[in-house]
Amino acid sequence: MRKELGKHLIVEVEGCDPKKLDDMKFVEEVLVAACEKAKATMVSKAFHKFNPQGVTGIILLAESHISVHTWPEHRYAAIDIFTCGSTADPWAALEYIKEKLNAKKMSVIELRRGLT
Repeated sequence: MRKELGKHLIVEVEGCDPKKLDDMKFVEEVLVAACEKAKATMVSKAFHKFNPQGVTGIILLAESHISVHTWPEHRYAAIDIFTCGSTADPWAALEYIKEKLNAKKMSVIELRRGLT
């Protein structure tokens, strides 16, 4: 029997608002709030604004991480949400991020991380 240690969501969102995807402060605020929605514990964060466009960022969590990389010119973002344990809800974080980015389409692969 497999012992589940965490849930890992690998996500692609499309049709997002390009201005939001290119606004580093906005993207950071959304990911920080997503941590709160997931009931996860933020440890630290790092964000970078690319020239001419795009943002990458990561929130380190006591439970693992939430990261994003945006392509405003394609109205697309790649998101990674990994939470260990049973208290944090990665799906709550994802739904919040999708809503705030105005994503029109989303595809998700959920991996249940753990031991065999």
